[in-house]
Amino acid sequence: MSLPRLSGILLHPTSLPSSYGIGTLGKAAFSFVDFLQRARIGLWQVLPLGPTGYGDSPYQSFSTFALNPLLIDFDDLVLRGWAKEAEVAPPKYIKNKGDVDYGAVVWWKMPVLGNCADYFSANAGEADKASYTEFCKKNKFWLDDYAAFMSIKAEHDRKAAAESEKKGKFVSGTWNVYWKKDLAGHDKAAISAWNKAHKAEIERYKVIQFFAAAQWNAVKSYANGKGISVIGDIPIFVAPDSADVWANQSLFQLNKRGVPKCVAGVPPDYFSATGQLWGNPLYNWSAMKADGYKWWIARIKKLLELTDYVRIDHFRGFEAYWAVPYGNSTAEKGEWKKGPGRALFDAIKKALGDLPLIAEDLGVITDGVRALRDGLNLPGMKILQFAFDVQEQKNGNLTNAFLPHMYDKPCVVYTGTHDNDTTQGYLDSIDDEQLTLIASYIQGETVTADAAKKLRKSGELLRSLVKIAFASSAQFAVIPMQDVYRLGTAARMNMPSTSGKNWSWRMTESMLTGEKADKAAEWLRELSLLYGRTKC
Repeated sequence: MSLPRLSGILLHPTSLPSSYGIGTLGKAAFSFVDFLQRARIGLWQVLPLGPTGYGDSPYQSFSTFALNPLLIDFDDLVLRGWAKEAEVAPPKYIKNKGDVDYGAVVWWKMPVLGNCADYFSANAGEADKASYTEFCKKNKFWLDDYAAFMSIKAEHDRKAAAESEKKGKFVSGTWNVYWKKDLAGHDKAAISAWNKAHKAEIERYKVIQFFAAAQWNAVKSYANGKGISVIGDIPIFVAPDSADVWANQSLFQLNKRGVPKCVAGVPPDYFSATGQLWGNPLYNWSAMKADGYKWWIARIKKLLELTDYVRIDHFRGFEAYWAVPYGNSTAEKGEWKKGPGRALFDAIKKALGDLPLIAEDLGVITDGVRALRDGLNLPGMKILQFAFDVQEQKNGNLTNAFLPHMYDKPCVVYTGTHDNDTTQGYLDSIDDEQLTLIASYIQGETVTADAAKKLRKSGELLRSLVKIAFASSAQFAVIPMQDVYRLGTAARMNMPSTSGKNWSWRMTESMLTGEKADKAAEWLRELSLLYGRTKC
């Protein structure tokens, strides 16, 4: 795949400002596109767009095909005539500013969305109803199972919560633990009976997905119309408590009760001394191969309808994946098992044509992974926060593969990603030796520790790292929005292997419009023009 030379900003829509407690696909999303246009930025990278489940993580979604209902903007629904303004006003406990309080947002927003769906079903005009019917027809291959799954899940979660309270201990409501055998086994007759008995509720889930799709398509169309492409993100694995696993159990390594035999993760690495135990069920690759990888083809096709490029998270798992026996508390005691390799991508390409994919090739990368990536001609990723190895300097030569002067293959460079600290937070955390190395690399001459600290304090060190990303030979240079505004660790999006406040950072309105935003856009525009990262 040949990539144009472009610059980009990494910002998930939940991080946009809004009066509804979480970023939405409303006015602020369009303002962000306008900001990108002013800055001559040609790429907007987002995280996975699915409905978030465990830990509010976009990488643990209830469906790989559905969109996150929390992104729906109520103001837009009112303007379209799909909701009443009086019924969508946020209560006082929903924060206008600051980090996302997912518990509060979900508690308030999901029932309101259900009411909006009912209003749409009763009052939508003929054209809108025709659009909805067409949406359901086009997306039937995943939408029916998703709506049924969410409906069944909602009732069983309520029962499990009541039982937990009664027993004084947690009772899981997940499909492979708590549901009746016929429903858990995805029995068609049982599901049909459920759908008939819960017709209105099933319809709500479908209408809500129609809302989300209509709004996302409008935002993407607006971005594309201004010459801005969207980079989507697809996790290699899907969540265990998802419509994907429930509806396709033969395609996963599960026992007869639907419990995973082994789960996904990675061994100890830069991010965690005990590895990362993700807990996702692993694929039954032989079953997938037998049916021509139809599920994967449908998955990639759907995301390419929503975005222009696709970053595949944990690309190395296609060559070999880390399998941890189910029940282990860490990812330390796993083993590498062979993945599908090129056969999967050849099948996808045969069905869909050339693939605008980016390989997330971080972590333990072997010759086999490199051969798969390069054989497919996919760009990999470079992270500047990983580039400065003091030990290499002591050995007399800086040859770290993440350093800009070492880029010899197509790649995408980032100052950091959603899994890293913000770059200012990173610079504030490192010792004098590493700080001095970074400053010396940037300045092109030896810099003292005191001088390096002054550069860090003034913000020049961070600005210089952004500059060398733009100046590098990488086809795409993508900067997290937090780094544009020199935000510290408090603005970090995620800390792997932890739970609590992840995924909650939100930007302020002043970062999109006004003098502060204009200055940031001017700086980015100068870099894009100076280093040839604009389309014209």
